[in-house]
Amino acid sequence: MTRRFRWFACIDWSGAKGERQKGIAIAMSEGPGTTPRLIVRRWSRQAVLDWLLDHARRESDLLVGIDFSTALPFLDAGAYFPRWADSPADARALWRQVDRLCAGDPHLQAGAFIDHPEISRHFRRHGGRQGDLFGAGNGRYRLVERICRDDRHGPATSCFNLVGAAQVGKSSLTGMRLLHRLDGTVPIWPFDPLPERGPAIVEIYTTIAARAAGLGGGSKMRDADRLRAGLAGYGIRRAPRLAQYDDHSTDAILTAAWLAEAAARTDLWAPAALSDDIAAIEGWTFGIP
Repeated sequence: MTRRFRWFACIDWSGAKGERQKGIAIAMSEGPGTTPRLIVRRWSRQAVLDWLLDHARRESDLLVGIDFSTALPFLDAGAYFPRWADSPADARALWRQVDRLCAGDPHLQAGAFIDHPEISRHFRRHGGRQGDLFGAGNGRYRLVERICRDDRHGPATSCFNLVGAAQVGKSSLTGMRLLHRLDGTVPIWPFDPLPERGPAIVEIYTTIAARAAGLGGGSKMRDADRLRAGLAGYGIRRAPRLAQYDDHSTDAILTAAWLAEAAARTDLWAPAALSDDIAAIEGWTFGIP
């Protein structure tokens, strides 16, 4: 039996440069069947960190889903950065390395990490710059991302690709700085077991929520009717009124509704392919059984 939470939140994250981000949105749900509430604010990454630390201090009964990859691919090549002696041994060491190398980058940005002469060899960057160790095709994938693609939960993309609208690499690297600063304060599943009390964090993928809601024609919701249709998939008949129906706000709202339901599924807390070793190295996306 899984732990039951009182509150559920979704954080739609951003890896863009600058302090305040249009791409960051947070929505809260009080449980299955209730209309999630958007926390209206021009968020910064630091403000999100402070918000999470405040919930840790208050021991809020809160499950938080964050929309970025919590680690890089490792299992396919036996290392995050093959051929580099300083490649980290596990995800926590990776978070620490990202934060240390980017200590001079403001606003929890991760430019220094991407520009590192050894690390950059593994990334595809703007301006036609592709590292010689990027790999074939669209880049390397974590085990959970391969399962996600193979089982058609969504078109998960490689974190080593930093180009295009679907890229998630920049947000994931900035997210790793956040995770390093939360480590030891807020448990992060599956790297940590679920705590008996207080908040916990899981990695989520908003496309899973949209598909589970039965949305056809893509996962984006850019008007009130589309958001209403998504929420109806979770038995919610009243959608919140928004000043602007942007992808980030609607993704956060719908995924908070999904998380409130999905958290009660025991199979999602014990994926068949997830071992302790895989959890420590590559993590997992909550919602992939």
